[in-house]
Amino acid sequence: MSQKITIFLGLGSNLGDRQKNIEMAIEYLKEKVEIEKVSKIIETEPYGYVEQPKFLNCCVMGKTQLSPAELLDFVLSIEEKMGRKRLFKWGPRNIDIDILFYDSATIDQENLKIPHPELHKREFVLLPLIEIAPDFVHPAFKKTVLELYRELKNLM
Repeated sequence: MSQKITIFLGLGSNLGDRQKNIEMAIEYLKEKVEIEKVSKIIETEPYGYVEQPKFLNCCVMGKTQLSPAELLDFVLSIEEKMGRKRLFKWGPRNIDIDILFYDSATIDQENLKIPHPELHKREFVLLPLIEIAPDFVHPAFKKTVLELYRELKNLM
């Protein structure tokens, strides 16, 4: 695959030097992703399991020649390289890299779901996404990131 695909990734950290962890992950991503935009980093409350430190979160927009499966392997290898331990679902972590969108592809495999199945429920994903791509259309919901955020805010 020689064509470059636009991707969106969500990054989060709540252990150690959170800012440095996110910056380091972005540097690692540059090995195979041409970074075009990085949102501001925001501090957010934990989601799911709440008895843990606050997170820093941001979103990245870039281009890659990796297939969706290769991209998943690549981001997991970065998490592993950075020492991520998966102790339990939604537990604390020094780095988390989620594939939010892979252009307008829809993938539903056991180990890979794109668009990220929870992104429309998460303010900590939608807020940074609005900053870098407010008009990007969610391929399943056919709504922009900004519309999804407005709907979420109405539910809150």
